[in-house]
Parts: sequence; structure tokens; C-alpha cells
Amino acid sequence: MPEKIIPVYNPAEIEPRWQEKWERDGLYHADIDPTRPKHYALTMLPYPSGDLHIGHWYAMTPSDARARFKRMSGYNVLFPMGFDAFGLPAENAAIKRNIHPKEWTYKNIANMRRQLKSMGAMFDWRREAISSDPEYYRWTQWFFVQFFKNDLAYRKMSPVDWCPNCNTTLAREQVWGEDRHCERCGTPVIKKDLEQWFFRTTRYAEELLNYDGIDWPEKVRDMQVNWIGRSEGASVIFTTEDGQPIEVFTTRPDTLWGATFMVLAPEHPLVERLTTPDRKAEVEAYVAQAVRQTDIQRESTEKEKTGVFTGGYAINPVNGRRIPVWIADYVLMSYGTGAIMAVPAHDERDFAFAIKYGLPIIPVIDRPDGISKSLVFPGSVDDSFESELKQAGISFTKAPVGSAGEGLYVTLQRDQVQPYVALMRRFLKPENWNEVVGGQWLFIFKDAVLELDSVEADREILERCQKLYPPVQNNRTVMEMLSRLPFYQDVLFHAEYGTMIHSGEFSGTPGTEAKRAVTAWLEKQGKGKATVNYRLRDWLISRQRYWGAPIPIIYCPRCGAVPVPEDQLPVLLPDDVEWKPTGESPLKLHPTWRFTTCPQCGAEAERETDTMDTFMCSSWYHLRYLSPHYDQGPFDPKEYDYWMPVDTYTGGAEHATMHLIYTRFFHKALRDLGITRGNEPMLQLRNQGQILGPDGQRMSKSRGNVVDPDEQVRLYGADTVRAFMMFGYRWAEGGPWDPGSIQGVNRWLRRLWLTLLEPGEGQASESLLKALRRKAHQTLRSVTRDFEQFEFNTIVSALMELLNEMVKAKQAGAYGSSIWDEVTEMYLKMLAPVAPHISEELWGLLGKPYSVHTQAWPSFDAEAAREEEITLVLQVNGKVRDRLVVPADIQEEDAKRLALENPAVQKFLEGRAARQVIYVPGRLVNVVG
Repeated sequence: MPEKIIPVYNPAEIEPRWQEKWERDGLYHADIDPTRPKHYALTMLPYPSGDLHIGHWYAMTPSDARARFKRMSGYNVLFPMGFDAFGLPAENAAIKRNIHPKEWTYKNIANMRRQLKSMGAMFDWRREAISSDPEYYRWTQWFFVQFFKNDLAYRKMSPVDWCPNCNTTLAREQVWGEDRHCERCGTPVIKKDLEQWFFRTTRYAEELLNYDGIDWPEKVRDMQVNWIGRSEGASVIFTTEDGQPIEVFTTRPDTLWGATFMVLAPEHPLVERLTTPDRKAEVEAYVAQAVRQTDIQRESTEKEKTGVFTGGYAINPVNGRRIPVWIADYVLMSYGTGAIMAVPAHDERDFAFAIKYGLPIIPVIDRPDGISKSLVFPGSVDDSFESELKQAGISFTKAPVGSAGEGLYVTLQRDQVQPYVALMRRFLKPENWNEVVGGQWLFIFKDAVLELDSVEADREILERCQKLYPPVQNNRTVMEMLSRLPFYQDVLFHAEYGTMIHSGEFSGTPGTEAKRAVTAWLEKQGKGKATVNYRLRDWLISRQRYWGAPIPIIYCPRCGAVPVPEDQLPVLLPDDVEWKPTGESPLKLHPTWRFTTCPQCGAEAERETDTMDTFMCSSWYHLRYLSPHYDQGPFDPKEYDYWMPVDTYTGGAEHATMHLIYTRFFHKALRDLGITRGNEPMLQLRNQGQILGPDGQRMSKSRGNVVDPDEQVRLYGADTVRAFMMFGYRWAEGGPWDPGSIQGVNRWLRRLWLTLLEPGEGQASESLLKALRRKAHQTLRSVTRDFEQFEFNTIVSALMELLNEMVKAKQAGAYGSSIWDEVTEMYLKMLAPVAPHISEELWGLLGKPYSVHTQAWPSFDAEAAREEEITLVLQVNGKVRDRLVVPADIQEEDAKRLALENPAVQKFLEGRAARQVIYVPGRLVNVVG
């Protein structure tokens, strides 16, 4: 017989051929089929920046593999793709390269579509949606109109980053460096207030904290919960000296008696009114530098806290005390009310601020542990004091106090404070004082014991100390003086709940009741109320850019802001725009575009020239995929009823606090408008990690460590790149690119090719064939489980292990047997989601009917997978002494009997009778003697 010619494995020929055939045959078209369960698999759509990077492959090819697995498992799977095509980079390209953003965008889309197809993914390209297509953004604008009509969209003044030289607003990406300068001209960026459009995301803040019924990673949920920032507390009304209210939100109304100063955001509207003439210049200079910073910079925990006194005062509503009003950049107008009450004894940030600026610190919450400290300076007490302390059972240590000699470092329990004070008053020398700090706040002088319970007490105590010991003259408050002693550092402030002290009629109120009791009192007095506050802000959607969906609003001098009628949508972007950076939006400068008539009264009017945030486009793209060319609405209701909600959504966790929150808000708002149904758009979310450069650094062109996926496909083929994306890393974690490992994956596929196509010889034993079938079904069990759990690396490693067993079995004569054929068929079906091209090619070369991708997932045979024999570990008193091969279904009595009969076990029992025999099924027998 002539020798069989084995075709060469040539991915460059095989892969494009199958991609073309699959597309020609519509193999991956997903249509409504009520007879099958549906599975809507969605992966985050890319921005058309020009080229797919390896990160796209890492996100998409495992997602594709799982979608294929679900399809083979009997689901009708929708796996669409599109482009999030509006955005600032296109506009920058227009300016820098003198190319229209539309031309730049659609050239990039064409290239990236080619690259996406080279993956061999099962995208249904009929459903492609591009957010910059008018047939797409018509409905983006339609959603805006619905929000406007239902009071979910509104306009207000809001600060933007502004370049005074370019005379234009800047996006975040255009503000560079710690000094925040303009990317284009280097001018320092300032904040400027503009009227802008917002969506009322805060209306859904509470509901966005509810994750019932969805399977999302804890990490993402935590990020969203922190971003939304729910806080329960009280809204409290302070007043200026002339009666102007200043509303403050606090989570700790029980600490109001300790509020010794107030801090306003530099942008607060009352700053100008409160500032006295002598403070005006300093305040204005501080405000100017503060508004140039980002909120992130201003809130940084690493940044030293700074502030300026306005010269004005506010009245504390619980005790009528006059407290100074400062401004500080760590207080933001965008959070709460832009004003905080500062309680330095019970807030670390306020404590540091008060120490820095010499502001009084009055403790008003008892320490829950009751611990107090006292430092007895050398020579301040009579010699017998130490022995009296010992006799009283009071704990102390002796150690140097600077260069002054050896002092006593005393730690006091709550019930020891009064006996200690009595002893101290007996033994204290007249020219000295001592203090008890922490659980109680007492200053012991020979003639008096003063409690640090008010600003007046702070002043009196400090004056006494300064008279007795002039070196403390430079301290402005008692706490500043105490903060210089390291022994006291851990008891000077605390943020825990505890019994109220120094709080008027509320002193003695337990911590468990304090917040509720004080809030009730505030409400009764008309000075505050219980409030839930959220860190989440309403969504600012206005962008002073060109390449985005125009906001469909017309401004009429008679009618005000009027939505564009729905039958006039979309409001199209004009193509003939001027690209030179004049400092104005190109839409504003267009000679005709913005001029129109009011749809209500017919008067001359102007269009809104801002465009929408691109997150608006990506908040609903999953709905447009359902019917991208449907023109009666944003989606076909029949498609919605069948496919929604999304069953599995994959993408980066870095989108947790913007895209993923906006998408959930969008769905809930549409639900309330009767447009969608259900509470959530995506039932399951899974995040991939990040592929780093070979040097372990984030990939960037400047580092020269970027891996080009097109080059990898040219070298190894798409199947190798796909399989390596799954094998090389735990998908949720990622890691550095490893050129050696991808070569190993390529060798595995080439070895598979030869193993299945080269004939074998001989006849294998029944036991060997049975073992091969067992391994195949064990592999099927693990691969099925791991596909469900997104553990792609163990899928590929399991297939590699199975191939090793197949090679051994082939060498022993298994090739051509019915079991070999069964295992081969199982193997190609398991491989098909991972490496679809080679699977399809081998399937056909082995005479199987087209296509492997329409085959059902293999059926698992539990009996075939069951091991006939297992190895039991034999222990004596917990130490391994031997191992024993036994039948897999061995009974407990038999396992124990065999263990006791084992010579090694008998040897280590040394003639002792077994007191206990412990059997762990399938694993070990431990004999206790």
C-alpha cells in the first residue's frame, strides 16, 4: 500500500479558509429560537484606536471560548461585537494629523474588524453596532429626550478644567502633570463654571447598592459600594454670626459638642461673605490654588493638609459656642454640602489640622477601653510616690524622659484614675503639674484638678502650665503641648463610638444610643434631621467637544430649553467643521449648524453645541446589538423579550465605577420609563486581568515592550495565540508575556496534528484502552467544570495531559480502535472552543461531518471516569508509614483491616494494640496506638 501522505499543519492557510467559510455559511448567526434556551454572551466593545492590542485578545478569546462552549452545551448563543466609536482621540487626531475624525475612526474600524475576524471568534457580524453611526446615535439622543421629559436630565452650573491661553475646556486626558498644565500649550489649568447637562444618577443610589439576583465579583461590588459611598448620619444647621445657615452633614452627630471649628470648601458660596477684610488677600490666594487641583489631589491621604482662616465665625447649634470658620482644599463642594464640622478629638484628619494651626481639641467621646496614661516627669513628685504606686497596684515603667532623667510611664485602668489622682495630689511638688490623658482628661495641680472639657478649660489649663514651665509657651493649645510627648500619641484622639462626655445633658449617654438620641434632639429643636448621604454625584454628560452625539436640545428665548422632536432625530453632526484649535467647540463655530427654529413657537433659536459623554453610548450598546438596523425604536421588542438580560458580561474591572455603574443606572431608569424590564441588565460579570510586557511592566510604546497580536498570528497562527491567552495565565489575574510559553503551546497543537493524522500500529490491551477512556472522561469532567468557572488555564493544561496519554496509548497500539475514535472525537469537541480552526480542520480530515462547532458537547460517563484502584496513605500516629493500592470502592472495614495487617504499620506500632483507627474515604487510614 502507498504510504499515507500527512498534510502539513499550516495555520496561515487553514485559518483564513475556515473563517471565510464560517462567515459565508452564517455559522454563528444567532436568531430567535423559542425551542432552545438562550445565552447572551457579551464582551466589552473596543474603542477604534487603530489596532487591536494583545489585551483585546486576552479579554475576547477566552470569552469567545466560553460562548462556544455554551453553544455546544445546547444554548442558542448571541455573541455580538461593535465599536465604541465616539471620543476625544479622534478629535485630537483631526487637529494633529489634519484628518477628519470620521475618516480616522472608520479607517480604524475597518482595520480592527479585520483583526477581530482573524481571532476566529464566533461574533455575529450582522449585529455589529457602531456608536458614531447616525442610526445608532439617533437612539442615544432619543434616550436623552426621554430622560429630559421625565426629569432625569437637567442643566446646572458646574466647574470644568479650562485653559485660559487656548480659551477652551479640557478633558481629563488633556491636563498633564502634578502642576496640572495644558497638554497643548503648557499653561496652568484653572477651574471655570459652565452650564452643563447632568443625569440624576443619585436618584438611584440606594438601588445601585443592591446586587440581589446577579453574580458579580466581590471586588467590583466593593468598588461600586465605595464609589456610591452611602453614609447614615444627620444634617445639622450651623449659622453664621449674622444668621446665615450653613448646612453640615455628619455621620457622628454624637460628637457635635467637640466641634471646635468649621471648614468650608474653597468654592463654598459663603466664603466671600464670611471673609474679613484683613483675611481677604490670603483667602483669595488660597482659593486660586485650590481650584486648580483635582478632587483626587485634594483628597490624597499623602498630601499635607492646608487651610486658611476666613476671619469669620459660626455658631455651634448644640451649645451656642462661637467657632472659627476656615477653608481647606480637602473639603469638596462635590461631596455633602461643601462644609464640615471639625471634631479634632475624634477624627484623624481634623486632629492633624488642629495641631498644625493651633485650634482647640476637646474630647467628647469616652475611650471604649477606658485606658488612660500619665507621664510623671523626673523630680515632679516626692520620692515615696513610686512605692505608693506599687502598693496601689498601678502599672508603670521607668524610662528616661528626654535628657531630664528617669520618669514614670503610668498606664491606668478606668477604676484606677481617681485613686491615682488622690496619690498625685499628695505627692506632687507645688511647682509642677501632672496630667491623666486618654480615658479621662484631668490636669492635676497642687491646688486644683481641672478637666479638659471646654475651650475655656483648654485656655485656663494651658496658661497655668505656661506659668509653671515657660518652655511650653510656644504651644497654642493643651493638645499641641501633649502631642509633643510620644508616650501620649496613641491616646490623644480616637474615632470609636463610646459614652458621651463633656456634652451637656447628653453626657453619660451610651455609644449605642448616642447617634439616635442626638439626632432626635436636633429634629425636635429644628436644628437638624436624620439623613442618608451618598458620595455618588449626578452624572455630568456634557462635553465641549465635536466628536460625540449632539445633545438634542434647542434654546429658545421664549420657551427656554426645548427637546428636539423625536421625528427630527438624529441631530446630525456636520462634516464641514474647522479643525484649527481656536478655543471654541467646532459646533459653536459652524456658520449655520447651530441656528434653527424653536419647535414649540417657531422663533429663531440655537442648538446646544455640547456633545454627550461617550459613556452614554456604551451604557446601552447591548440593547442595540439586539437589532442594530431597527428603525422603530432603540431595539426590536421581540429581540429584547428573547435575549435580555445579558447572561454573561466580560471585561476589565477598571470599568467598575463608571461604565458599569452608568449601565446599571441606565437600565433602571429605562425600566421606570417602561422601556426595559427587570432590575439588572447583566446577570453575570467576570473580569480578566492584564497582560504585561515581557519585562513585567505595563505595555507601552515608550517602553518598547508592546506585543503585536498580528505578528504573533503571523508567527504561530490564531489558534496558538488563543490557546496561549488561556493557558499562560489565570484569566482573572494576567501576568507578563512569555515568548517561551507561546512556543510550547504551538508545539502542543503540532503534536496533536501528527498524533491524530499519522497512523499507528499494533493492538492495545483492553485495560490500556479502558484507562485511556477513563482519562478522557475525567478530562471532560474537569474541562466542563472549568469552562463554567472561567478557569481557562486548567482547561488547556488538562487537554495537554490527555494528549500525553493518547500518545502513550497510540504507541501501545490504541490507534484505530473504537475507543481511540471515541476519545479523538471527544478531544476535538473539547478543543473546539479553545482552538476552533485546527479543530475544524482535523474534524474534517478525520471524515467527520461539517462542522465540529455545531456538535453537541460530549456526554460525560461517570462510570467510565471512575478509578478502579486508588492509593491509600497509611499512617501511624499521624506519620506516613506506607501506601497501599486498593479497589476504588473499598469498604471502610476492609480498608481498616488491610491497614492493621500491613507490615509497616505493625512495625511502627511496636507491639501496641491500636487504640483507634481513623479512615478518611479515598485518602488515608491513620492508626493511633
